[in-house]
Amino acid sequence: QLQLVESGGGLVQPGGSLRLSCEASGFTLDFYTIGWFRQAPGKEREGVSCISSSDGNAVYTDSVKGRFTISRDNAKNTVYLQMNSLKPEDTGVYFCAAPDPMYYCEAVPDRADFGSWGQGTQVTVSS
Repeated sequence: QLQLVESGGGLVQPGGSLRLSCEASGFTLDFYTIGWFRQAPGKEREGVSCISSSDGNAVYTDSVKGRFTISRDNAKNTVYLQMNSLKPEDTGVYFCAAPDPMYYCEAVPDRADFGSWGQGTQVTVSS
């Protein structure tokens, strides 16, 4: 069974940085695109970024371009989301998720395409 565990969330001031980790167990990440999503209070879960397994192609939603960087370390079975220049509007619960193995990241991830989810990690950007 695919299991994903997020970590690295916390409270940070505006302009600060956090690095989220998504560690997989029960399967190898080598063959899976991984997506990051976030959900702010009272809002729907939205796609933030994804990274393909085959060539490392990465896509970002417009609001995080230039600030967030997704990366993967297949040897550690982990995908990271480096978040810089954080803003209050980045606050929310961040989830990583895996789709079917053949899914290729070429657009902002749609939650409907992702079937395996972690439990989420809270990110709060506030002064």
